[in-house]
Amino acid sequence: MPCLVLLCKRPAPGHAKQRLAATLGRDAALSVAQALLDCALEDLQQWPGPRVIAPDKVQHLIWAQSLDGEASCMAQPDGNLGERLNELDRKLRDEGQRQLIFIGSDCPALKPSDYLHVAQLLQRLDTVLIDARDGGVVLMASNQPWPSLAALPWSTDRLGAALAQLCRQAGHKVAIAGESFDIDHAEDLSRLVAELRDDVRPARRRLHATLERLGIRSDA
Repeated sequence: MPCLVLLCKRPAPGHAKQRLAATLGRDAALSVAQALLDCALEDLQQWPGPRVIAPDKVQHLIWAQSLDGEASCMAQPDGNLGERLNELDRKLRDEGQRQLIFIGSDCPALKPSDYLHVAQLLQRLDTVLIDARDGGVVLMASNQPWPSLAALPWSTDRLGAALAQLCRQAGHKVAIAGESFDIDHAEDLSRLVAELRDDVRPARRRLHATLERLGIRSDA
């Protein structure tokens, strides 16, 4: 079973979801950031294989350890996101992991069937991605060490295509296992309200309630 790795930030004023804070205000953005993290932790805790929490700062390791007593914790190193992913990937493979799935804490639309589909594809392919509707990616999985990711156009609408191309150039057999969306801007929350309306998972219900309490309405 692949190892599921959650890259995350500790929700705190001024530390997470700053683009949301610019629109919603600091306190509202903090509430959303915590609810988003809870959804990612819900996925992590339901995962039947090895799992890792990777906070963005070494001083947050104790906090990360408190989130899931059965997960390993490993702080993200310095560098841009590509450099951090490469180093985490290297360390985990040095520890014996061979199949790694990386997620962030901002895609609560991911479903158990998405994770299962990715795990199944990894049985016959090297690398599996789930695209984001804005051109990025919401999940990265591979049986192989990632090629150098430092120069990729992170946080742009060119990331998904560039990542897939880079992996193919490195000789990976690549599959795109569907498309979802992550939460970067306030307008993404309206889409999320509609997406979560019928989701019965507890953390998703709490996130939906948080969004409604903040007055965010569905765009559907």
